[in-house]
Amino acid sequence: MTSSSLSAANGKPDIVTLERVTKRFPGIVANNSVDLSIRAGEVHVLLGENGAGKSTLIGMLSGLQQPSEGRILVDGVPTAIASPRHALALGIGTVFQHMMLVPTLTVAENLLVGGPWWQRPKAEELEARVAEISRTLGIGVNLHAKVSELSLGEQQQVEILRALLRNSRLLILDESTSMLTPKGIDDLGALMRRLVEQGLAIVFITHKLKEAAGFGDRISVLKLGRKVGEITPERLRALSEDEIIAQIVELMFGKKESDPEEQARVARAFSAETTPLLQVRDLAVPATATAPGLASISFDIRPGELLGIAGIDGNGQKQLAEALAGQLETSGGSVRLAGENLDGLGVGSRREKGLRYLTDDRLGEGTVGTFPVSINFFLKQIGTSPFWRKGVEQRQEIDRRAGELVREYDVRTPSIKTPIGRLSGGNIQKILIARELAEGVKAVIFNKPTYGLDLANTLATRQRVRDVAASGMAVLLISTDLEELLSMCDRIAVMSGGALVGTVENSGDARTKVGRLMIGLAA
Repeated sequence: MTSSSLSAANGKPDIVTLERVTKRFPGIVANNSVDLSIRAGEVHVLLGENGAGKSTLIGMLSGLQQPSEGRILVDGVPTAIASPRHALALGIGTVFQHMMLVPTLTVAENLLVGGPWWQRPKAEELEARVAEISRTLGIGVNLHAKVSELSLGEQQQVEILRALLRNSRLLILDESTSMLTPKGIDDLGALMRRLVEQGLAIVFITHKLKEAAGFGDRISVLKLGRKVGEITPERLRALSEDEIIAQIVELMFGKKESDPEEQARVARAFSAETTPLLQVRDLAVPATATAPGLASISFDIRPGELLGIAGIDGNGQKQLAEALAGQLETSGGSVRLAGENLDGLGVGSRREKGLRYLTDDRLGEGTVGTFPVSINFFLKQIGTSPFWRKGVEQRQEIDRRAGELVREYDVRTPSIKTPIGRLSGGNIQKILIARELAEGVKAVIFNKPTYGLDLANTLATRQRVRDVAASGMAVLLISTDLEELLSMCDRIAVMSGGALVGTVENSGDARTKVGRLMIGLAA
């Protein structure tokens, strides 16, 4: 008996089933042998941190990507979802996190986009179908309004309506509440309930556990590409909201057994009474159309202390790093290093004072790929002695010091004259670390320093960061990898929506406390 027929025996047939689905990209396994049953009449919540594999899974269901191994069954039949158009033909509609509507067109025009080009749009037929769906679901849609005039919640309804007009049986909602007001979230939850009562299946991706507990009929958790657990409808009905959230937190963040790396974390030589080396007070940055702002960020880091910043990516971590480094203009607050005010100073001046920043974009921002290894070591010191004198490059001195750094940081390169873009990510990262730890360093901001590295380079980079703190510097470590923060940091602060929502001492139940803060609950 197939999984589909088994589900049918329970009254809810599988519309889509994933059997041991694996998706590989060069150097990474995004999904690893995932089994998933998506059933008619259920809101199936999909949870997981950044990098857990949710987006890749959505891509395969939407026809944007193909599995490397395993198979996808539609109505119990093995099916290769070859393209987004094929997914729509199979009844799989996706509402992505970022709206796909054309703001200058009316609602009706957006709903007609993608129809057969050789047919005249059937406006009367569209109005009749929209009226029927709207009446059934209890929503109101003004077909003649421009999308730009609608609220985000109304735009979301239009996206869902467009999927329903294409006869979707499975609706995938990707982070659909991320930009909605509390009322908009409640309205979406009510709409999802009406849709599943009509027999649709919904895959609902969210980071908010209250939404998962409140809206979900079934909850699956992904971690590092694997499905690590599922809470069934029967189990959900037996649990309170707090119990559901506690079980999800345990699945996502685990009750971790002892780990050699975590055991290696030793208390560094600093005291709460020690004068902070880096002091940040009420730092503020205005929001833009593409990036969140910062709201009154304050923290201290003492000599030898390693402060971690946790949070779902995109909540202002990069803006914080760039504001501290002097790359981003602030609208308020102050930054002091070793008692000296850095306000108003640019990148170069802050670097000279001892504040260093290691970007998470090692190829696009951190290096010039066509320049040789030797020059990339000193990109932030161009024009300064002893590598430049009166504007003239001192090639012999540059090559001599570059050779020393290659040996000291174990950079694997054919030559110091090799273009840095030809090196592996791990070796490029070694060069960036060497550059930021040049003479005069007092505090270092590491932004996702192990992102994209293999295991050996990840462990080596983590040890280098620990060594920096152990030498008496102040270290700010920004990472979306909670395991990394727990294995390295003395304290962990959590960012959400451009603000620090709490700070946890790294001891005892720190994992649970940080996990709760990351999903919007009190520690």
